[in-house]
This record gives sequence, structure tokens and C-alpha cells, in this order.
Amino acid sequence: MSERLIDVVAEPDHLGTPRWHAVTPPGLVAGVAGLRPVMPFEYELPLPTALQPGTLELSLCVEPQWRRRGIGSRLLAAVSAHAVGQRLTVEVAAGSAAESFCVRHGFRRTGSRGHDLLSYCDVHHAWLGELVDIEHPGYRLRYWSGDLSGTTRVEQLLRRPSRRGDAVVSAAEADGGLVAYALATMGALPQRRARQYGPAVLVGHRGRRLGLWVNAALIQRLREIHPHVEEIETRTAQDDPGQLALRRHLGFHPLGRSLLYELTLP
Repeated sequence: MSERLIDVVAEPDHLGTPRWHAVTPPGLVAGVAGLRPVMPFEYELPLPTALQPGTLELSLCVEPQWRRRGIGSRLLAAVSAHAVGQRLTVEVAAGSAAESFCVRHGFRRTGSRGHDLLSYCDVHHAWLGELVDIEHPGYRLRYWSGDLSGTTRVEQLLRRPSRRGDAVVSAAEADGGLVAYALATMGALPQRRARQYGPAVLVGHRGRRLGLWVNAALIQRLREIHPHVEEIETRTAQDDPGQLALRRHLGFHPLGRSLLYELTLP
């Protein structure tokens, strides 16, 4: 079938996330692309200035049987026409076809991340409970669950009442202000796997094991609210030994490595 017969169509926004489908004449979806604001939840507090408005996270995938027909390029062209003047970031596996696609289309490599995985079958729940129950004088542990709905700051989430949703937060507060948090979401990965962001700890409160505290609390709380979740996947910058050590202490195992690429649209 000629790729000229494949239509690239815009799909209705879902929670402010524009999407495009490459559709074949029988109505099959051969590829998809989407944009969303960069989620800053995995970064330290306060947020880095690099995460400025106008940065969008790109997802783009073409079904294996439809690759090498220019569909990915057409999807990217549709994205580029929509996001004129903005900056796109994308995460790809090292050495993959997706990395080659980025290089061919002018993306610039900006960094790398390690991916780690925790399986609940490997969690010692009594030990985890002990970590959560350790007192941290002057700090209070808080929880929240619900729908992110485009929110990019944990402080905003904690002002809302908790309810059922695809996100869970554990946070530490001092004098009524947020000083540490860890967050997990469902939906982007297989349903049995959650994606964790953080933990992040405010500079003046580091060295007090608050990151370990809120992360252990998140692991415990997530399973209570979403008992079907069997695994937690998280990402860590390769130059963050402290975060890597915390992951290993909690039982996360290396899963793989990904590369970050960026493209500024004219």
C-alpha cells in the first residue's frame, strides 16, 4: 500500500494533550504521536530553570509492519506544524531505530537516564513499614491521590481533596510547607506497572533521609490504593549517585538506559 493513502489526522485533545494518528484506508492505526508538557516531578526542589514554558515531551511510535515508509516523518511534520517555536524533548532507547530517527531529523542529544524497576514480590513489607514509621521530628508525612489534570506542582495537588485517580503522592512537610515528595502515576505503562517520579528534597532539608522516608511511604501507599500494581519503574540521571544508592537500598534493580534528545522548532 502506498504511504500516500495513509492519512495523518489530529485526534481530540485529552486533558490538554494533542495527539495524531496515521490511519490506513481500512481504518487501522499505523502510527501515533502526542505532545504533553514536560512533567517536572522527577526533578529536585525547586524546579530547575531549564524547565521553562514552551518545552513539550514528544511521544511517537509507528507499528513495526508500517515502518520505513515515511510515516514517522509525516507524524513529526504534523507535530511541528502544531508546536511552532517550541522545544520538543523525547526519550529513546540507546542504539534503537528511534534514536536513528532523532538523529536524521536534527534532534540534539542532551543526556541519558538509567531505568530501574521494583517488583512488589521482592519487597519486604515489614521492613518497608519500619522505614515509614520512623519518626522525623519537625516533619509530617502527607498523602494525596487523584488525577493530575495538567498540574505541574505538587503543592497544587496537596491543596485538593484526595480521591481515586491515576496518581499517588507521598510528601513531607515542615512548618506547613512542602520539603520532600515522591509521586507515582499509572496509565503510560502497562496497567500492572506504575511510573515513579522523585523523590525530590528541598536543598535545606537534605541529609535527613527524607527522600528514603517519602519513597518508602509511596511504595506502601501505592499498593494499598492500587493493589493490581505489581511493579514500579523509575528513571534516574546517570550523574546522580545519591539517588541511585537510594534506589538500590529500596530494592530497585537496573532495567536499562535511555537517551534524551531535543529539537527546537523554527
